[in-house]
Amino acid sequence: MKQSNAEILNNTPIADSVYKMVLKTDLAALAKPGQFVDVALPGYFLRRPISVSWVEEDRLTLLYKIMGNGTDKMSTMEPGTCLSLLGPLGTGFPITDQKEVLILGGGVGTPPMLYTAKAYLEKGAKVDVVLGFNSAGDVFYVDEFEHLGISPVICTMDGSAGIKGTVLDGVRAKGIETDFVLSCGPLPMLRAVSNAYTKGYVSLEARMGCGFGVCNGCVMTDRNGMQVRVCKNGPVFPIGKVVL
Repeated sequence: MKQSNAEILNNTPIADSVYKMVLKTDLAALAKPGQFVDVALPGYFLRRPISVSWVEEDRLTLLYKIMGNGTDKMSTMEPGTCLSLLGPLGTGFPITDQKEVLILGGGVGTPPMLYTAKAYLEKGAKVDVVLGFNSAGDVFYVDEFEHLGISPVICTMDGSAGIKGTVLDGVRAKGIETDFVLSCGPLPMLRAVSNAYTKGYVSLEARMGCGFGVCNGCVMTDRNGMQVRVCKNGPVFPIGKVVL
């Protein structure tokens, strides 16, 4: 973990209230799939934890959704602006020797799955991807996955794009039988995924204070009744380890 200044190269909307920010930073070379960075915003005390979506040389891509005043201000920042980043933080997705991998992304839980998919493809794995959103206006990253050679299955809750229903509905509709799963998304989705699969990992979303395990603001309980910190022990955990 280190603190570094990053220059905004691009900051553009890609879906309803979702923005893509590309930063030039020396942290890019250190980031692993599933990790995150803490972004300091001028005028705000707490940093914003945002998952690493893509890394290319000295460029780090973050996707974020406008959820409050901080991210709203973030969406107005112009190229050339410098931000303070802390990271990379957290435990990311293990990149194992699995021959087949099923990636499930839900909403703004989708961004870290792109870089994760790339890592598994580079290991020679067959990668299936199913992405879930509320409606067609929320869909993003289809082209980016296709650029990797993956045709993602799109699901929307209102049926306005792709398959109507959840990511698990998409898995069933396409007859995907892979049993090793990597997933990130809202808690109800991760709970359903954890009930359906026993092999793989889930990345949890949680409100964080410090982002590196000191403040205990993101504590959850594991199956043994022990406390775990999402920011430091996670955000990625084996399926079934944490009570969801």
